[in-house]
Amino acid sequence: MQQIIALGLTYRYGEQEDTLHPVVLRDDCNMILVDCGYPGFLPLIEQAMEEAGLRCEELTAVFITHHDHDHMGALGALKGKYPQIQVIAGEHEAPYIAGEKKALRLEQAEASLAVLPEEEQAAARSFCEALSSVEPCPVDVTVRGGDCFSWCGGCEILDTPGHTAGHQSLFLYQHRTVVAGDAAVAKNGSLTVANPQYAYDLPAAVRSLEQLLAYDADTYICYHGGVHAITTIEQEETK
Repeated sequence: MQQIIALGLTYRYGEQEDTLHPVVLRDDCNMILVDCGYPGFLPLIEQAMEEAGLRCEELTAVFITHHDHDHMGALGALKGKYPQIQVIAGEHEAPYIAGEKKALRLEQAEASLAVLPEEEQAAARSFCEALSSVEPCPVDVTVRGGDCFSWCGGCEILDTPGHTAGHQSLFLYQHRTVVAGDAAVAKNGSLTVANPQYAYDLPAAVRSLEQLLAYDADTYICYHGGVHAITTIEQEETK
């Protein structure tokens, strides 16, 4: 049995509602969670897993696409409660996830304090505090682009830098499915660069999106936007 399941973690911030889409890769030997939400999201993960007929006790590993707090914020709590889980991440992202390097997003936020107007300072400082409070977690296994695993019939690690320097995505070739992380966002029926204003390297992010679209994939699962099925027209346009 092989399953690729896009979870939905719906939450409110202020007057708005949003949904994040971690992914579960399940086969007869493995159950891999790809990304895990903000700090405090462990109950949402457990609920979403239960609604999908899954249990966190069965997870064998979690793969972190990159170290932004909406992707690894709940990692420490997840690993603490379910210690059987192996933490897997790219070799460039691992030092940030483990807390050995300052998060790139925190560096960006701290630098913005020098140029923001007074009325925006409080919100910016609050954001810096939120980023600083993310619990680090050691990485058990580091990977590089081109590494392959047996997950769901075969999974290749893809280097997709730009959003962060070490961002990675997954290509499940037997299922013709890309788990994009933040290398792409599904919006208004198409795939675009996620939050270009925050990209560590925007030209690289554009190239990474073009790389993903060139894969022989029918389905893209984006952390922001969820499942996007490629149409025949889109397939022709990328050739």
